[in-house]
Formats: sequence, C-alpha cells, structure tokens
Amino acid sequence: MDTSSRKPPADPAVTPTASPSRGLKSRLTQKLGQLPPNTIGALWILLAAFLFSIMVALIKFIGQDLSVFQILVVRQVIMLVIVAPKILSGLPHSLSTKRPGLQLTRVVFAATAMLLGFTAIIELPLADATAISFSKTFFITILAIWFLGEEVGKHRWGATIVGFLGVLLMLRPDGEGLVNPYALMALGSAACAGMVMVVIRILTRTDPPNTILTYQALGVGLIMLVPAWFTWQAPTLEQWGLLLAVGVFSWGGQMANIKAFQAGEATAIASLDYTRLLYATMFGALIFSQWPGLETLLGAGIVIAASIYTVRREAIRGRQLARASDGRGYSN
Repeated sequence: MDTSSRKPPADPAVTPTASPSRGLKSRLTQKLGQLPPNTIGALWILLAAFLFSIMVALIKFIGQDLSVFQILVVRQVIMLVIVAPKILSGLPHSLSTKRPGLQLTRVVFAATAMLLGFTAIIELPLADATAISFSKTFFITILAIWFLGEEVGKHRWGATIVGFLGVLLMLRPDGEGLVNPYALMALGSAACAGMVMVVIRILTRTDPPNTILTYQALGVGLIMLVPAWFTWQAPTLEQWGLLLAVGVFSWGGQMANIKAFQAGEATAIASLDYTRLLYATMFGALIFSQWPGLETLLGAGIVIAASIYTVRREAIRGRQLARASDGRGYSN
C-alpha cells in the first residue's frame, strides 16, 4: 500500500501549546479561585491601598498649581474613557441599573468625599490627611448597622469609641477647642466615604462593578463641571501627563476596591486599608519633605489597634457578618 501521501504523525515536541503568559495567568486564576472569599477581598484591598496612595501623592503634587475641581473633572473623564469600550459594547444593558436612586446617592456622597478629601490632601501633610481618613472604618461600622442590618456587640462598640478617640487625638484641637478646618474636611470626607462603601455593598447585589464605576465617573464629573469651568487653567504637557496618571490609578484603585468589598466582608478586610499610612509617610517624606507629627502617629496607632481588635474579636466568635445570600447579595 502506498503511504507516501500520508501525513506523518504530529510530533508531541512541536505540538502547539498555550503561551507561557496565558498558562501563568490560568494557573494564577485557578489558585485565586481556591482562596476563601475574605482572603480574595484582602488581596484586592491591599492592591487598592497601593494604587490609591500613588493617586493621592499625584493629586497633592499637581494640586499646588491646579484647582481641585479641575483635577476632579479630568480624573472622571479619564476614568470614563477607560471603561467606555465595555460600556459601549454592552449598550444598553451596560448602563442598566436596578437601583437608580442608590446610584444617585453614591454619586452625591462620592463627589462630596472626593472634594473634601482631595482638598485636605493638598493642604495637609500627606500622612495626616491619610491617617484621619482611617476613621472611615468606624463610620462603616455605624452605617452598616442601619443599612446592612449587621449586629454590633459591646466589644465592637467599645473598639469604635476608642477609634474615634484616636481620631480626636489626630485632630488635636488647640486650647480654644479650634480644629484645623482642613482636618475637619478630611473627617467629613471619611464619613462620606464610609457611606459610599456601604452603598457599594448594596449595589453589588444587583449591578456589575463597571456599571457602578461608570455612574460615579459620569455623575461626579457632571457635578464638578461648572466650578471647574470657572477655575480652569490650561495644563502644561507635564501636568496633562500627571492628570492622566491620576485617572489611571484612580480607575485601578476603584475597581480593586469594588472587587474587595464584593468578595469579602467589610469588617474582615477594612483594617488592611491602613497600609496606606506606610505609603503616605514614605511619599510625604520623599516627595514633600513632610513627616507625620507625634499626635498623628499615636492617633493612627489607636485607630489601627481598635480596628484590628474588632476583626480579631469577630474571628474568635466565629461570626460571619452578611454572609447569607439575603445579606450578601450575590451568589458567585
């Protein structure tokens, strides 16, 4: 039989295989999928903390020359451009939300939190503004009682009270009881940010992360458009580059933050956000020659210790807050 026309068997040594990068990505995804939900949330929030720390350092630097309104508008436009391909490819479903009222609520609180917080970042030492923002965790604790139905025992309440005493130490009012107005802005930003986190937990039950981020990017940009118009200054090429970086790091931090609270429990992962103080201290010293004061370090230490105690207490008691399907809101 003539077999000259037959194709030789495929050599296993040259059989096409997946690229090394694709194989590594697949193995990494598989490994992450085997982790507990709170561990996945912890990894996401650690990444978010790093990205946000770079973002605020950039904002403080560029905020010396450009208005906070202008920074916010450009930031939101860049974030919207980044998510535009997914939004446009999925229209009209990509803009579909089952909770328009909550989306609007998040936009208002997010805009307020960013306006107050960015102003505080520009005017205060970076570590001080970051440390005061840590009080967000305790606002989350209080707001979670009202909106998520979480039960809080005496130990958690005690940790919350101690945490706010640490915040008061960081505010360090003078002999007449006056507080730096920019420090109060940082505290107000933390309260609004705490509300945003709680609303995100509710929104992730019905809306995908890209939809949530898109509504914020568009909504906050529209709110800041008018004041930005009146305070606009033509950025230099270098400033445009910094504004672009602010938008990119903001998008990355927002997505990581959304995924963190989508995967893990707020009380279990919130304390890991405190790694931002390390980055803020480092960036403040290296870039702006600013070191945190003793009161800031002591207050931040109290806040961090109170939060860690809360998480430890919950772990000992074996409580799994908001883990049930009706409280957690998703099944993936």
